[in-house]
Amino acid sequence: MHLSQYASLFAGAFKAPHGYVKGFIVSHFYRRHGATRFLILDNFCKVEREIVSTFAAKVDRLEPNWKLEQRMLVLGIETSCDETGIALYDGERGIVAHNVYSQVEIHAEFGGVVPELASRDHIRKTTPLIKQTLAAASVALATVDAVAYTRGPGLVGALLVGSSVARSLAFGLDIPALGVHHMEGHLLSPMLDDDPPAMPFLALLVSGGHTLLVDVQGIGDYRILGESLDDAVGEAFDKTARMLGLGYPGGPAVEQLALQGRSDRFRFPRPMTNRPGLDFSFSGLKTYTLNTFNEHRDDVEARADIARAFVDAVVDTLVIKCRRALAQTGLKTLVVSGGVSANRALRDGLSRLARTLDVAVHYPKLEFCTDNGAMIAYAGYCRLRAGAADPLAYTVQPRWSLDSLSRVSQS
Repeated sequence: MHLSQYASLFAGAFKAPHGYVKGFIVSHFYRRHGATRFLILDNFCKVEREIVSTFAAKVDRLEPNWKLEQRMLVLGIETSCDETGIALYDGERGIVAHNVYSQVEIHAEFGGVVPELASRDHIRKTTPLIKQTLAAASVALATVDAVAYTRGPGLVGALLVGSSVARSLAFGLDIPALGVHHMEGHLLSPMLDDDPPAMPFLALLVSGGHTLLVDVQGIGDYRILGESLDDAVGEAFDKTARMLGLGYPGGPAVEQLALQGRSDRFRFPRPMTNRPGLDFSFSGLKTYTLNTFNEHRDDVEARADIARAFVDAVVDTLVIKCRRALAQTGLKTLVVSGGVSANRALRDGLSRLARTLDVAVHYPKLEFCTDNGAMIAYAGYCRLRAGAADPLAYTVQPRWSLDSLSRVSQS
């Protein structure tokens, strides 16, 4: 039980002969893990109301202190936007099962994600998907050792669905739960590959909501080198698809149309590459694309040529910035992840860069490029194994800086 809610039950039990208590210790034993939490009241306080209020306040701030075994089974829950992702990660076997349900059909008619519809669909799909994933792995819910869920960033309603389910499961099973940073999940997703990259490395995170260049020295040891000042690259793809009359999501649609286009008809600007720095900006490129489309609206073949020019501009911009970041940091490994990392033209461009500079480049498996529960389960495992977990009271963080995370000990 949540002791701060029932602290009044202890008032009579702790009455001392002189009406004062020096202090006491509260210990809680988590099943299977042998972990203990301690609470010490080091101040004198009168029994009855004063001791109850002091006890409640300190329990609310109490941080769990445990370290789980390497072989543990973590349930991962991802509900930050328009995909419901569930996965099971075993510390020795890796991903044993995962499922993703996409809401593309729901949002397609609106040309983008509708937050309220996304939240409602997560409510409908999360629990059945958990049951489906457990069945696929032939695993009983009672054998799960911990739950990892996406705390942010993302849509607040969608985040609340996943976090509520995760915290309820953890409470009912009496196991730890941990809120995971969505972009840390993406950043670590290539670690699920058969040949994972070794740290340190340079990470390019490209998704619908983020474009980041990150110096990664270890798990939680992140330094943001550059980020988008306006539209994320995935957002630019979606908006370009909409202006070209393509479907949602826009990334795959623009990529497919670009394959039919000529590379020599239009040349779009490469934003912020004519000045020093590693930040990005794609709003100007989006406007340039719109103006070009309006000038050639009656030309049917122009749509494919415009899509090709847009993709070439995005890829060249990202390649140029990665080249600069590798030179600046001296790192010899590049990791590319997030939904846009599935783009074939981007992979080709960065692979050519890697060969030129003699650096290694790693991408997630295609199934782990978009939002998924596997990356959340793995990121949660890394932190849970080091002793991290959340108190019973929880919150979500729709905005959450990646470089605010704490470093995880590698021991």
